[in-house]
Amino acid sequence: MTEVCVMEVSPRDGLQNESAVITTADKLALIDRALAAGARRIEVTSFVHPGRVPQMADAEAVCANLPQRGDVRYTGLVLNWRGYERLKATGRLDEVGIVVPATDVFGERNQGTNVADSIVMATDIIRDAKANGLSAQATIAVAFGCPFTGDVPPGAVLDIACELADQGPCEIALADTIGVAVPMQVSGLFSSLREKLPQMPLRAHFHDTRNTGIANACAAIAAGVATLDASIGGIGGCPFAPNASGNVATEDLVYMLDRSGIEHDLELEQLIDSAGWLQDLLEKPLPSMLLKAGPFTFDDNPEVQR
Repeated sequence: MTEVCVMEVSPRDGLQNESAVITTADKLALIDRALAAGARRIEVTSFVHPGRVPQMADAEAVCANLPQRGDVRYTGLVLNWRGYERLKATGRLDEVGIVVPATDVFGERNQGTNVADSIVMATDIIRDAKANGLSAQATIAVAFGCPFTGDVPPGAVLDIACELADQGPCEIALADTIGVAVPMQVSGLFSSLREKLPQMPLRAHFHDTRNTGIANACAAIAAGVATLDASIGGIGGCPFAPNASGNVATEDLVYMLDRSGIEHDLELEQLIDSAGWLQDLLEKPLPSMLLKAGPFTFDDNPEVQR
């Protein structure tokens, strides 16, 4: 029986692109709802410059009020050493998530640095995190396509992943930051990565911009990926990537996993309820298909329709 872990990213990647500032209390309520639905890995915030991503200006306040339960792994995302120092100072997170771009142009736009310097930064953070009892994982952004340079050579992504792996992160992820990947591409790149790094835990981060997110998740699982990112309601996007819309909706992903007989820890009905709550909070329709259609139900005595 296949089993996967779903990392809930709505409090960070989900909310970061929202124009209306969400209160700290509502962010914590979203985290509570994710926990109630069974989430045990949650990306709770990012430590970025508040002038560039105002939605994440309360990162320290969110961390200070996280439920300390002992059965959940809280992650904060960082783009540089300064962000990492802020994360470490909270003393409330279990894991640091580091972003390394697959192209220099995206790196300059997203975090003000190129690929080579990002790898150096990631190396320093991974080493320091391990020395301070933190897990550190690395995500390669725009691994399947860059909004500024187009297709990204698979070999370039694999080279970056191998350089990062040499530093001993707890996990490496490939991110389809702008939602351009298709299943054959996902299968090929993750299969090649698994061949090069047979012992490294792998994670996949998909956006559903072009309606391929769920299909890509299936391809990733078949290629040996053990963890998938998803966002309640399907919210999300990157402020520095043109036309990057929402993440794969957690409830849509869980529906696929349930119907495919793939084990996980999440409760579908609670996720759908939380997507409805989030839709009311944001005051706009969300991409989630399960929020619209609901789970599959069967009426064994339907009225005949003609």
